[in-house]
Amino acid sequence: MTHSLTPRDKGNLPALGAPPLIRLDAYVAEDGSTVVNGHLLDMGGTRPPNETILDAVAMFARTLGAPVAATVIDRTAQQVARLRVHPDGSSRTIGEDEDLPPGRERTAAEEEAFPPLARVERIIQHAQREELHAAFVLASALREHLTLRRGAEDELSLEARAIEAYLAYLRGDHMLSTVLALTVARIRCRTDLNRAAPDVARATAAWQRLWDEGQVATRGQELLHMWERLSAAGLLQEASHHAMAQAVRSRLAQGGRSVPQGSAPAAAALPAGSGQAPSPAAPEDKPLKPTRRGLRRFTRRAGRSPGQSS
Repeated sequence: MTHSLTPRDKGNLPALGAPPLIRLDAYVAEDGSTVVNGHLLDMGGTRPPNETILDAVAMFARTLGAPVAATVIDRTAQQVARLRVHPDGSSRTIGEDEDLPPGRERTAAEEEAFPPLARVERIIQHAQREELHAAFVLASALREHLTLRRGAEDELSLEARAIEAYLAYLRGDHMLSTVLALTVARIRCRTDLNRAAPDVARATAAWQRLWDEGQVATRGQELLHMWERLSAAGLLQEASHHAMAQAVRSRLAQGGRSVPQGSAPAAAALPAGSGQAPSPAAPEDKPLKPTRRGLRRFTRRAGRSPGQSS
């Protein structure tokens, strides 16, 4: 289920007493799905994502009667765009040096206006209704923006990535699920080994569903190294974790041939029309280029009607 550009209640709006230019966030997935402030937007059939985003952010500016800043992560262009949008609907992209410095105060204010936990609840609601595409896109948007604001090793960023990995698993994209879960496990092993075993177990569960022998070997070697580190540190407390470590060891010894019964290529399990091939690297590993000032697709003159960029 998507959301229209008109919020149903004022819970969608930044707090009126919040510092000026609270930065909104938007996300464009590789398939063009568009998220603004944790809501999947209805694109109206054929509207480009940039126009949908400009209309949504301009609505916030008009409601607040003040300019609004926005950060757009656009995976279709592999870019981060920083915008300033005014109540009259005009907008321009700004350089990184003109953007609001992140800082703890700014991040806290933004997340107070748009709480990450509220977004997680919305993701769970979509998943419970088996709206897995919507849940996955919202999880990706949350993870990308938390990582941009807080860094990949932040606890909230890690939790969002773990949710995204689980949703990818539910959608049948076991390659992407493995990559995302491995990223969580890798970071946890580096920053907090005592808490890493459950994350390594989740990555192993996704890896066990892979069918490509090259990926099985590459990812499996990393998993085996993680299990051996945990074992050497005396951190394998559960019998299920010992069993998973042994399963990785045995499958690698057999040359990665023991694909679980009933398993199929991840692409075959994706919804028709998804058009997404398995990704060899985590999305956050693809460098995003900052946009140049004056980028036309996010620039709009005052008085232009919705859907018309300059």
